[in-house]
Amino acid sequence: MIFLLVAGFPDSLLSFRGPLLEALLARGLEVHVAAPHLAPGCLLRQRLEARGLRVHDIPLRRTGMNPLQDCATLLHLWRLKRRIRPTHVLGYTAKPVIYGSLAAAWAGVPRRFALITGLGYAFLGEAGDGGARGLLHALLPRLYALALRRTHKVFFQNPDDQALFRGQGILGPATPSCVINGSGVDLLEYPVAPVPARPHFLLIARLLGDKGVREYAAAARQVKNRCPAALFSLVGWIDDNPDAIGQAELDGWLADGTLHYLGRLDDVRPAIAACSVYVLPSYREGTPRTVLEAMAMGRAVITTDAPGCRETVVDGDNGFRVPVKAVDELARAMQRFVEEPALAVRMGARSRQLAEEKYDVQRINARLLQEMGL
Repeated sequence: MIFLLVAGFPDSLLSFRGPLLEALLARGLEVHVAAPHLAPGCLLRQRLEARGLRVHDIPLRRTGMNPLQDCATLLHLWRLKRRIRPTHVLGYTAKPVIYGSLAAAWAGVPRRFALITGLGYAFLGEAGDGGARGLLHALLPRLYALALRRTHKVFFQNPDDQALFRGQGILGPATPSCVINGSGVDLLEYPVAPVPARPHFLLIARLLGDKGVREYAAAARQVKNRCPAALFSLVGWIDDNPDAIGQAELDGWLADGTLHYLGRLDDVRPAIAACSVYVLPSYREGTPRTVLEAMAMGRAVITTDAPGCRETVVDGDNGFRVPVKAVDELARAMQRFVEEPALAVRMGARSRQLAEEKYDVQRINARLLQEMGL
């Protein structure tokens, strides 16, 4: 059997799907991966090939709506699948799901699967929005519907996304689907670390508006005014997404001392170990991987009562949930940890327990492979 995994962001092949790829190889499959920016000689390609994977560079832009470029992506994927003749194809994120599923169907791939890891920028818009966001909001569901009816099963990372796709008719009644607990986390790779005594909050995310970065900065400013000793760290980078935070806005937060910026990190474990509480005020997620990593390392979590986020936190048990875009409520949740330091230790221990029970990557991948008949 030949398995092809199609991704839009090449780094995610190892950081998010590494254990899945290893599980596929362990079953004796010939495993191929396709993603942009994997030209011969690049370091990531060498790392993938060293694991025994067949690597393909594809012309795919994660963002943008250029029809000619997207048609070129579709044609390239069709040719690739006609050449390598995979028996199973799995795509994740929007363009790999849409164009990967269509190309797989037209190339006659016997078993076709899609993984919806989150809905993001376009689905957070409204039908009446103008410009590119409004057009995406109108067009993307139709493209998903066209592609997903050619799949054999669709995987979701939270029940809200599954219900939305079913409710809006994006996923028809004839296409099976199931919910899995996110991408999972390697519990050995993310061991428990002692919780520091100083109140230290951390957000790891692409610097996008819908990740709640602005709310995090505003709440941090409120808490820091009352407790100057509290530290608020930010890990991430400015993306080419239309919703990206501007460099000038980031510079402003750093200049006034609100945030401690660590930039983009290849290994986030030292940053998580240094914090006492992890914060993700996102507007919507699939299941946020950074939250799972923080939970595995024994950190209390503050997140929003939003799809994908709400599943990770039992309010008052391993952290707190606050409404989306609610700066004052976010600041009050942070203040609780400043005033009651023992909360971070108690709730962090519960986070680790929940990570072991629900988010062990080995269990999640075993379920995924079982659902795909592998």
